[in-house]
Amino acid sequence: MHFSDTYNKHCSRSSITLRLPVAAFEVSIFALAALMSLPGDALSQSAAPGTSVELPAVVVEGAVPKKAPAAKKKSQGVASSGSAQATEGVPAESDGAAFAERPSPAAEAARKLDAIAGGTDVVTNAEMTPKASASLSDMLAFVPGVVVQNFFGSNDQPRLQIRGSGLQQNPSERGTLVLQDGLPINRADGSYIVGFADPKSAEFVEVYRGYTANRLGATVLGGAINFVSPTGLTAPGAQAIVEGGSFGHFAVQAQAGAQQGNFDAHASLSYTERDGYREHNESERTNFNLNAGARVNENITTRLFFGYTDLAFDVVGPLSRALLEQNPKQICKGPTPGPEFCRGPNVLRDDPHREAEQFRIGSRTTARYGANLFDVGLGYTYTDDSFTFPVGSGVRDTEGGDFTAVARYAYAPDPSRALPLFELTSQYVVGSADRDYFINEGGSKGLLFGENKFDSTTLSIHAGFNIPLTERLTVSPAVAYSYASRENDDVFAGATRPRYNAGNGGYIFPAMPPEDTSYDRSYHEWTPSLALSYELARDQSIFAAVSRSFEPPTQDDLISSINGTPNTSAGLQINPGPPPFPVVASVFATPDLDAQTATTLEGGWKGNTSRLAWSAIAYYSWVDGELLNLRDSFGNSLGAVNADKTTHFGIELGAAVEITDGLTGRAAYTYQDFRFDGDAQYDDNRLAGAPRHIVNAALRYTFVPGLWVEAEVNWVPDDTPVDNANTLFNEAYTLVDLRSNYDITENISIFGEVSNVFDEKYASATLIVESVQSPDQAVFLPGDGRAFILGARARF
Repeated sequence: MHFSDTYNKHCSRSSITLRLPVAAFEVSIFALAALMSLPGDALSQSAAPGTSVELPAVVVEGAVPKKAPAAKKKSQGVASSGSAQATEGVPAESDGAAFAERPSPAAEAARKLDAIAGGTDVVTNAEMTPKASASLSDMLAFVPGVVVQNFFGSNDQPRLQIRGSGLQQNPSERGTLVLQDGLPINRADGSYIVGFADPKSAEFVEVYRGYTANRLGATVLGGAINFVSPTGLTAPGAQAIVEGGSFGHFAVQAQAGAQQGNFDAHASLSYTERDGYREHNESERTNFNLNAGARVNENITTRLFFGYTDLAFDVVGPLSRALLEQNPKQICKGPTPGPEFCRGPNVLRDDPHREAEQFRIGSRTTARYGANLFDVGLGYTYTDDSFTFPVGSGVRDTEGGDFTAVARYAYAPDPSRALPLFELTSQYVVGSADRDYFINEGGSKGLLFGENKFDSTTLSIHAGFNIPLTERLTVSPAVAYSYASRENDDVFAGATRPRYNAGNGGYIFPAMPPEDTSYDRSYHEWTPSLALSYELARDQSIFAAVSRSFEPPTQDDLISSINGTPNTSAGLQINPGPPPFPVVASVFATPDLDAQTATTLEGGWKGNTSRLAWSAIAYYSWVDGELLNLRDSFGNSLGAVNADKTTHFGIELGAAVEITDGLTGRAAYTYQDFRFDGDAQYDDNRLAGAPRHIVNAALRYTFVPGLWVEAEVNWVPDDTPVDNANTLFNEAYTLVDLRSNYDITENISIFGEVSNVFDEKYASATLIVESVQSPDQAVFLPGDGRAFILGARARF
């Protein structure tokens, strides 16, 4: 499901299209057509089935009369969160040649994803461009089934989950395969830092929900998100954006692209800083991306990538509901006596924050011979991540590299069909990392209490057919095999693991000898799927699918520091009864976890007309061994566990409509009913952290081309459980945003936004805890209050 032209036809200057000016440059165009008759133009890196680093050649159709009518645009799918700009038609003025203009990369990706029997979306940068302070939650707000809950504001550490996968994992994300240009940001064990994803640097984003991500090499239950970079061909020239506003927000972005002969290159640089809505809420991020492509010969094209992200932000921490209502800007100062008592971490004393860098380099090479497509990608990432948790968990430094090799083959004898007849993908990721654990001593690194060396590998092989049984009916059988290994070597050399009592301001001696945390685990599974797709009419289809999914645990699931409190380090519990004295306990948990697996049934209806595009999908998953990361009443980690049996039922609805020539709208609705299934402890309770209903709707009115206003409503109409026992809930809330854009000239625009217009006090997310011992627990993460942002954009 993805946006059609329905929503974006009134903001075309924000869209990226390729036009060939026939009338004025007839001679040049014939030369260009001759050049482009070679089938390998290095363009955007879609991960859609059968795509490569190329787009179809420009075809000279022959002489046509002057003032030939423009070809009709074809709508490209549904309004879920973005718009796939369709192919532009032949210019009205033509002196003798008509050219079948190639579609934009987003439109081509949308055409392929729309043909997949499952939940898919394409979100373009055109949808993000008018939004000030565009974050991951902004970009994916209109993709049903994808839920992004902001933790600390901006784009620093949101909780991302697709269909409930990774629901209870934060800050160590998993459950979604996150790619940039078809190569993973995830580490070899499947974990990733969601803040490394920069929506504004992407030309468009592909979203694959559920089993549809298996074809990309995913070994997760949720799905995959691929951020596709612009190139020198799709985004020539230069552009600069600057914006600023409330809470110390300042952002600047510059990008430039160019083509010379068979070569092209594109570079983008962005910087964002923010003081934040709350105390202890500063953040900044620098992101740089560079890619260069070349056509080697008439069959082979290649593209090289380089990326760097530097991310730093304060971990502002949770509040109780009473403290949120009193003043959502304040921070928790721990369970200290007096009016500032807060049943949570002491943020003022412990200064929790995160500093992370990732360096990315990769390549992708495509060879096309007739109906056969060979595609090889190589990538390397190096990640340096320092996370200062409150004293209960300490300071965690992780540094290491991961190498990815991806090989794809597609056989497409019928070019008129969106999907290849046969597709084969193999992805292998291997990586290692060194991790050190330090005592958090008043916000600084204290003594070392743990040291590990991690080695991880993940292999996924997927093979599938898309067989047309009739002109309208297609059957798509597929099977994937996945293998994963997770090794940990405990190399801590100390005689004892130090323990720290911040309440008494010192280390506790003597300490117990360290337990060995080493392990060597492996996981493997076959995951078949079968889908049927039937074309009801032109641009309308229904589908049904049954699939298996498999997701192994990450290193963060398999080892975590435990038994800390808001005043004591990991491994040191204080007896609550008088007189207080230290109790030595385990410092780490290394649970022997199983991989989680699921069987899913889903079906849906996709379609579009000249003014309306829609998608309706429902799914039901039976999950075995769902991975849950639990926390105690103060938010300290209790480690990961496998639930016995759980079920995930969801409905995903999206639509875009052109109401009048100037008024357009879009809407997305997500229903999530995720439950334990006869659990010995939780019976059939709802899984904590999953809002049951999420509604997003927007109306845009265009006065004249380039001048429009838009109102957006984000509504969570139901309370969300904070704990799996379902005893404490996050309250429902409604947010209203207003934004506008004005093109002063063809090259200069200004834009502005007012978010949370009515200054709603609400929790954008919560911690997920094992149990609630008091209604004043600090588990609620306040969302931003009313904010004003203005910006300007210049194109050269």
